[in-house]
Amino acid sequence: MKTQPEIHLIKFYYQEKFKIGIKFEFNKHLVDVVKSIPSSRWNQVLKLWYLPYSIQKLDTIHHYLKGHAIINENQLELKAKKKRVIYKAERELNEVQKTLLNDFYKYLRGKRYSNSTINNYTFQIADFIDYHRKKPIQDLSNRDVELFIEDVFIKRKLSISVQRQFISALKLFIVFETSTQIEDIELVRPKRDKRLPVVLSQNEIIELISKTKNLKHRMVIALLYSAGLRISELINLKLDHINISRKQFIIKNGKGRKDRYAPLADHLLPLLNNYMITYEPKIYLIEGNPGCPYSASSVRKFLHKAALQCHLKVRVTPHTLRHSYATHLLENGVGIRHIQSLLGHAKPETTMIYTHVAKKDLLDIRSPLDIAVEHYKKMDKLEQKFRISEK
Repeated sequence: MKTQPEIHLIKFYYQEKFKIGIKFEFNKHLVDVVKSIPSSRWNQVLKLWYLPYSIQKLDTIHHYLKGHAIINENQLELKAKKKRVIYKAERELNEVQKTLLNDFYKYLRGKRYSNSTINNYTFQIADFIDYHRKKPIQDLSNRDVELFIEDVFIKRKLSISVQRQFISALKLFIVFETSTQIEDIELVRPKRDKRLPVVLSQNEIIELISKTKNLKHRMVIALLYSAGLRISELINLKLDHINISRKQFIIKNGKGRKDRYAPLADHLLPLLNNYMITYEPKIYLIEGNPGCPYSASSVRKFLHKAALQCHLKVRVTPHTLRHSYATHLLENGVGIRHIQSLLGHAKPETTMIYTHVAKKDLLDIRSPLDIAVEHYKKMDKLEQKFRISEK
């Protein structure tokens, strides 16, 4: 019988907070599983994956790694550990169910979904089938979906995004396996949290770039902001995608496998020229080893350090620069449809969130308190020195 690989969970301090570290010997399958865990990140220095230190995240780790590895928590020291529910280490699926899941995996590959999406959706459906393992597939109904969500997602306090992923996976599964009694029309994804994006001011952006001494890091920050790139678009940008004479570059295979053009800012060109002479990249514009793309985790790491040096009070990520780019365009009078095209958004509704952040026109709206005080002063000249701060 083939033994499962072992994963060690450790507690460590990073970025001024405790984290749950996930350590294991290299295993391609486990890497794909851990990458699919929401909020998981890679630490290049410590050579491990990690998540925030909380009982909810620990439960999420168990949820995703169930049946894939033996989990060793001896070094974790999570005080709330005894309060959580202990879940089964392995799924108890029969051969018919395993074959069905394997075929579903192949079906997703044929649809050309990304590896992380394929693994994530397959694991979600595997958990659902395992939960109702004693019930034939053809008898599964929408009520069975509700019971699974109530008993697994709600009790474990899993995030809304994980539940939305499950519904998306289930919608594909019932198209693939038509024998179930599950009705697509009754599968409703819970609404996302409507959180406004974090945006830096233009002065903060310039300070962030100017105080970054490393030339490669400065180039990355300037490029992320000047074109509103996603981190994946930046690290996959190749030299032959750049057209200096036209002052633009093409972003190939962006989100949704879409290509789009982005402008090269005039003030970026001297920095780009200096960078090319100094580093002499071979294939990718931003390279780690020669001919190899730079890692996303490295970008996040030095960007975090740069933000600390500038004493910024918000957490700065590559997507923060993208949010800032879109918001500043809107404040400078660029229309929503043009911003949508520049960002590569499929729907204008996605771009519309920046209208809630941009200061354009909102700064011209006067508070009724100011109007009321001024009106009061005009009505009674004896009260010209009136201040609302007086005792």
